[in-house]
Amino acid sequence: MSPYEAQALYELRRWQHEMLRNPGMFNALAHKAQVKLNSYIPERVHQAITTAIKQMIRGVLFGAGYISAKPVDGLPLEMRETMVRERVRYYQQAAAAEGGVTGAGGILLGLVDFPLLLGLKLKLLYDISAVYGYDVKDYRERVYLLHIFELAFSSHEHRRKVYRHIADWEAQQVLLPEDINAFDWRSLQQEYRDYIDLAKMAQMIPVIGAPIGAVVNYRLITKLGETAMNAYRMRWREQGLLQE
Repeated sequence: MSPYEAQALYELRRWQHEMLRNPGMFNALAHKAQVKLNSYIPERVHQAITTAIKQMIRGVLFGAGYISAKPVDGLPLEMRETMVRERVRYYQQAAAAEGGVTGAGGILLGLVDFPLLLGLKLKLLYDISAVYGYDVKDYRERVYLLHIFELAFSSHEHRRKVYRHIADWEAQQVLLPEDINAFDWRSLQQEYRDYIDLAKMAQMIPVIGAPIGAVVNYRLITKLGETAMNAYRMRWREQGLLQE
């Protein structure tokens, strides 16, 4: 085992502990603040956001509009993760720039930000999957991507449920239905919306929306990148590609 692989395993164990820990008091307070803020947002805005999320997720499930990179073969973990970090930095910059522009425009441009940011996140996941050597032309790999998405942007309760599901992915993927329409995308989009509502609604406030949009988008991409890296490290270990 190389020193890099040893460090990667250490980071993986810490991430696994985080995935399974119980929610704290801060999470409950944040949820109350989210509910209060949401009550001030017009229903038409909520409906537009939900529709955008729904359509983007369905697009990923059916492979609409996404061009996947060729899976990378024959590289050690360290080189792959160097490539992953480069992709994350690229999408961090793109998301921050997009969030700053749309945040400066208030509610109308703020609505545009939701599908744009979601598209960047999903494309990042496609790129990361290919770097770790997986082909998203197989719909089961796209389902795995969406589970990673859920891990990054869900409540503690839902996150633990998803984690336990993919921790044994080699067995779980065999049980997936052949029909991709059977995937429960509804719970995914609801969890995602609830997770980001508080931060993204603040982005629609005039004047302060631009800096908030840039920072929030940057951090959301960062969180997704870290989650994806550890999810694939866990999968590599399960397959014997990363050994203790």
